Amino acid sequence: MAPIPLIPLIIATLLSAHGLRSRSLSFSGAVTAFVVGFSILAVPVRAIGVTLIVFYLIGSRATKYGKKRKSQLEDDYQDAGYRSGAQVLCNSFTALLASGIWCLSFAPDMLPWSLFNSYIHSGSALLESVAYGDGQWCPLDATVSSGLSRALMFAALGHFACCLGDTLASELGILSSRPPILITTLKTVPPGTNGGVSLGGTLASLFGGLSMGVTIFISLIVENAHCRSSWMTILPSLVFWGSVAGAGGSLLDSFLGATLQRTRYSVDKKLILTGHLTEPDRGRKDTVKVISGLNLLTNNQVNLLSSIGTALVVARFAST
Repeated sequence: MAPIPLIPLIIATLLSAHGLRSRSLSFSGAVTAFVVGFSILAVPVRAIGVTLIVFYLIGSRATKYGKKRKSQLEDDYQDAGYRSGAQVLCNSFTALLASGIWCLSFAPDMLPWSLFNSYIHSGSALLESVAYGDGQWCPLDATVSSGLSRALMFAALGHFACCLGDTLASELGILSSRPPILITTLKTVPPGTNGGVSLGGTLASLFGGLSMGVTIFISLIVENAHCRSSWMTILPSLVFWGSVAGAGGSLLDSFLGATLQRTRYSVDKKLILTGHLTEPDRGRKDTVKVISGLNLLTNNQVNLLSSIGTALVVARFAST
């Protein structure tokens, strides 16, 4: 049996404990963050784990930065974010899946992913894969296993860029002095409306995606000599697709939010109502109106679908 990766274990423990102590995470959020963090950090390509850490740190800081303004605009905004286990999983699922497939394909003996070998008869049996070993080839090499490694790396990038872009657009875009417009009608809507977009929020999402691309680039050239030797080819693709995933993923999230997620607004209190009760307006004394969207998806489900869609698109077109 392979030894337990101690450094990933320690880092995942510290990050989840920090999130719980700072109230960025609930208890379920901290437990989920530990499992997800350890699983991703244990992947031999450290760039994925490093990107996860940077994503967490920037996202947490942005959430806390905009909390005062958000508490004035949303009726049940939770202090400091306080993400639940469901929120953590929805904001990490695609990267977790891509990391697992990568590890089972190119490093099947690495814990905790090696625990799944008995169910799939070894990851390397799924295709003609080349063992990664100690960085024997660049994970973005399109010639390795018909480009599988490259596609999975860009899927992870697409996921992190989309999620961070959406987080920055939501948490920082709401601070804009100008009200947002609804992405489907281009009409002005109250700040905090699902599907509302602004110039500041879009630029923030672009920066979020760009930062994820730069993070993966720096990590890859530091840890892998083969990536370092071809950095001039790697840098443009990571920066471009990171930026596209950040801005595009945020816009996709806004479109889904504007069409499939209901936004209710208290006219008297001038607050966005973010609760998800079946009949939320019964017995209310204030006037409530529906601004946009069908009551089909929650915010977590919108985040999950937009991150999956963005990751798939980036993986498809960036790996060709």
